[in-house]
Amino acid sequence: MTHSAPVSARRDLADAPLLVAARGGRPARTPVWFMRQAGRSLPEYRQVREGVPMLQACLTPELVREITAQPVRRHGVDAAILFSDIVLPLYAAGVGLDIVAGTGPVVADPVRTAADVERLPSLDPEQVAPVAEAVRLLLDELDRTPLIGFAGAPFTLASYLVEGGPSRNHERTKALMHSEPRTWHALLEKLADTTLTFLRAQLAAGVDAIQLFDSWAGALSLRDYQEFVLPHSRRIFAGVAEVADVPKIHFGVGTGELLGSMRQAGADVVGVDWRIPLDTAVRRLEGAMPDAPPPVVQGNLDPALLFAGWDAIEAEVRRIVAEGRAAGGHIVNLGHGVLPTTDPEVLTRVVELVHSLEG
Repeated sequence: MTHSAPVSARRDLADAPLLVAARGGRPARTPVWFMRQAGRSLPEYRQVREGVPMLQACLTPELVREITAQPVRRHGVDAAILFSDIVLPLYAAGVGLDIVAGTGPVVADPVRTAADVERLPSLDPEQVAPVAEAVRLLLDELDRTPLIGFAGAPFTLASYLVEGGPSRNHERTKALMHSEPRTWHALLEKLADTTLTFLRAQLAAGVDAIQLFDSWAGALSLRDYQEFVLPHSRRIFAGVAEVADVPKIHFGVGTGELLGSMRQAGADVVGVDWRIPLDTAVRRLEGAMPDAPPPVVQGNLDPALLFAGWDAIEAEVRRIVAEGRAAGGHIVNLGHGVLPTTDPEVLTRVVELVHSLEG
């Protein structure tokens, strides 16, 4: 893959509200999109996904194009996010895993030793060629709407590999981290390579921004994050920047204590969950990098509040937009993903409300 490829593939969307806000500019309107917006809350999604396993769907370009575009058509959101899965690059590389309904990713042979790390397969760009093809199809489909590519960060991927699946306490992961630090860092270096290969394939195909999900990093103390995770996430953001000048978004759940370090990893935009107000998050981000431009934040409506009735939802959206004015830029989003039983009409109304408010 040549590093010059992304420049020719990418559309000129300099005035797109999401990209303007992500770069700290003042967009024509406050941009809004939702994590997990292309998914189980949409009846049209359930219809096209019927009978197709998740990871197979993620490697079927026409299906990825359709699912990714559905929330743009329905809600009028300011960005599409590539329909994919955090563990897809591991699966594509040949790691034995499956996504089990009601559980999540389950790994056939968990990674627990240095030998296990050594055996982990590397990802070849050809193994995710269907994803790159889906991106190319979407560039025509989306017209002027930016497309966000994404990947899972090394810590979150490692937690699935070490635990063998989702975990509440991450006890095996933390034990490996502290008892075998050399093995741990070797594992994260390998996963950073995989993540970079996956993101570079998306960038070469033309995505307009990327988001790195460190979904479970909030399980860590700040000290552990800085020692065991930050160097590897930093290498990914630096590697992306070498390939293309696109906004880089970083997000994790429960990461209020880690926000400053997540910005230091190289993120242009830091996603904030609902546990702390956006203006508080902005102060923490400024404190971590006082000489940097004003921080840009994404978030942070509690997904559960979408069930509270419109008056409560409207009040929360207005509050969040007001708090976001403390930042150098604000992209409205949820504090985590859309819950499966969310009424899609509520999401559409939230988009309309955000677009009606002064940025």
